[in-house]
Amino acid sequence: MIFAIFIILIAIQRMFELYIAKQNEKQLKVAGAVEYGESHYSWMVLMHLSFFIVLIIEVVVLERAVAGLWPIWLALFLIAQSGRIWVIRSLGKHWNTKIIVVPDADVVIKGPYKYFKHPNYIIVATEIIVISLLFDAYYTAVIFSLLNVWMMAVRIPLEEKALKEHTEYSTVFKGK
Repeated sequence: MIFAIFIILIAIQRMFELYIAKQNEKQLKVAGAVEYGESHYSWMVLMHLSFFIVLIIEVVVLERAVAGLWPIWLALFLIAQSGRIWVIRSLGKHWNTKIIVVPDADVVIKGPYKYFKHPNYIIVATEIIVISLLFDAYYTAVIFSLLNVWMMAVRIPLEEKALKEHTEYSTVFKGK
């Protein structure tokens, strides 16, 4: 029951985030934004959707329970959610699940972007591990952590390229 409620709440959150991303995408495209990474985007969506499907299968079929260390995993999850909100608020209209860059837009260097180039990817990696371990879904944690590393090896260089080609990103993050 707790697992089902948890998954439903995350699904609602993710659908709300996709709504925000779609609204931002419309505004950015009107402003002349350029999109990168269209070829890998559907694979990334499939990976994230598969994460939840495999998590549900592992928890249900292997009869996983809430982990003994659940207070630690839940605290880390809530910290990650706070970070997710911080990222979305810091990027504002530029936040998206796609790589969409408005030429000559100011590079965001507030919020978590003062400390990290790609904080959202750190948060996603944390969530994959923490959500899995919250329910002792070790297979899911390992498989999707590896898949996420592979996806970030594709996505981060594309995002860096887009930002460097269309903004002052190289200057702002010189030496970082």
